[in-house]
Amino acid sequence: MFTGIIEQTGRIHKLTKSGNNLEIWIESSFSHELKVDQSVSHNGVCLTIEEINGLLYRVTAIEETLSKTNFLKNKADDLINLERCMQLNGRLDGHIVQGHVDTTGICKAITEKNGSWEFTIEIDPSFASLIIEKGSVTLNGISLTIFHVTENSFTVAVIPYTFLHTNMQNLKLNDSVNIEFDMIGKYVNRIFSLKHMG
Repeated sequence: MFTGIIEQTGRIHKLTKSGNNLEIWIESSFSHELKVDQSVSHNGVCLTIEEINGLLYRVTAIEETLSKTNFLKNKADDLINLERCMQLNGRLDGHIVQGHVDTTGICKAITEKNGSWEFTIEIDPSFASLIIEKGSVTLNGISLTIFHVTENSFTVAVIPYTFLHTNMQNLKLNDSVNIEFDMIGKYVNRIFSLKHMG
């Protein structure tokens, strides 16, 4: 379980296809604090630490993960947002994030607002029921608030601190982002769809 508050960015050191999976070596300044079998969010995807070597550690994204995320578009030297799992003795600064990406979206507009940035993300309309004005969403692991909701898009605002301390600074038009919709919204949506079916 995560909060969507990014601890730091790491750097992708190496990617290797292994059957239907993708092995990823990440360089991070907190690698020495990790342990094998620990869960870490990588651009919003919960992956398990499998091996640690100095400042580097290795994780594997399986076929199911690759089909719902933008990992296959990553390359060596790309920045990746990192968050270790939530501690129950601290404040929940973002929102409840599982690290289970639902889909990807496409960045369709970037607007510099004299000190902050707005990003408009296009999604498949089948996910429209999961976004609401002032609701929460996770983009590449970052907890953000939604506004300007349409049938197939939404906008988020990014403050300078988040922009400078995440890979949002490298996001370009038509880039893909990992999206996890709000878990509570998904449960409510499921309950209403079941009632409608009954």
